[in-house]
Amino acid sequence: MASKARDLDLSPMDTRDVDRWIGVPLAGAQLKEPITVNDIRRWAQGMQNPNPLYYDESYAAQSVFGKIVAPQSFTVCCTVGHGAQPAIQGNVPGSHMLFGGDEWWFYGPRILPGDRIRCDRMLVDYKVTHTKFAGPTMFSRGDTTYINQHGEIIGKQRSTSIRYRADNARKMNSFAEQARSPEWTMDKLQQIEDEKFAYYSTFQNHPKRTLKDVRENEELVRRPIGPHTLQTFTTEWRSYIFTVWASNAVDTQSLTTTDYAGWLPEMTRSSDKAMIDPTYGDGLYYGASRGHVHQQYAQLIGVPRGYGYGASMGAWVLDYLTNWAGELGIVQHCNVRYIFPAFVGDVTYLTGKVTKKQPDPARGKGVVTIDVEMKNQDGFLMAKGPAEISLPL
Repeated sequence: MASKARDLDLSPMDTRDVDRWIGVPLAGAQLKEPITVNDIRRWAQGMQNPNPLYYDESYAAQSVFGKIVAPQSFTVCCTVGHGAQPAIQGNVPGSHMLFGGDEWWFYGPRILPGDRIRCDRMLVDYKVTHTKFAGPTMFSRGDTTYINQHGEIIGKQRSTSIRYRADNARKMNSFAEQARSPEWTMDKLQQIEDEKFAYYSTFQNHPKRTLKDVRENEELVRRPIGPHTLQTFTTEWRSYIFTVWASNAVDTQSLTTTDYAGWLPEMTRSSDKAMIDPTYGDGLYYGASRGHVHQQYAQLIGVPRGYGYGASMGAWVLDYLTNWAGELGIVQHCNVRYIFPAFVGDVTYLTGKVTKKQPDPARGKGVVTIDVEMKNQDGFLMAKGPAEISLPL
């Protein structure tokens, strides 16, 4: 690896500006308005999660909640920047980033329509190592804490950002084999749709799983998502509230923002132009996220074609777990590493297996540990990690 890096004459990373932000509470933008029912509906739609608990008021009225509630995955929708902002502080010239994983802790309160959510943020730490993707690469971790209007902590997200030099990633060309999208026959596409529908059928009719219902080494029903397209990635992006024009505002004046992360000029927002045309501050049409849906910009940052959002991968995992857990369960903790992107044209498959179940009679609950994996149609491991789910006895 080191020999290859020398042969390619890779550029060094300058991380000096990052050091001053470690352990410092960060300012940033907050959502302006309370959460609405349609925010939750749009999220379920964008994440392709047709659980009627999150969009059908008649169905939700018959649930244990008595009304529409937000899925636990929606928590990341209540911040600006997918929860990755605190892991992208400091200027690293010529850099870009990919999501490297999310660890979640949930503390009980659910997000309801009418709630006002604010976030506290802090860069935790970072390390620089060599990768086959971009040579010298920074893995930085940052925390986002989600708090409702009652002062209750809903959850904490520890996001890992993979920050790297875009020119190095182009030289390394590690995704060369992924340059072409897979081709799908009509029969295969129908098989995928049939498997999706079979999976969706597993969480209808108000499932109420308890610990005694869980089998040792139980395998969860596989969930397919895809084939991913530019349209599905765009729909995901637009389901995040912060992507709506003027939906958020800075809570203090500060330069602690990802606008100064050291992006390439082509991937940098224009705050001045955005005052006239908000698309210049949008991120998707103009800015750091345009590589997700524009192949030329994806290739500029060392990725062969359009690719999905790490935060959405995390949401897919949480939806997968909570759909299985049913209305009585709650994910307490989840720690998933993102290893390989969801590219345009690919299908993502989620699988899970129960590895442990432990009753806690004193609390009237038990904890189930599930190992989750995410792979594409070619068997490339995209994400993996354990999660702990609380269920009644």
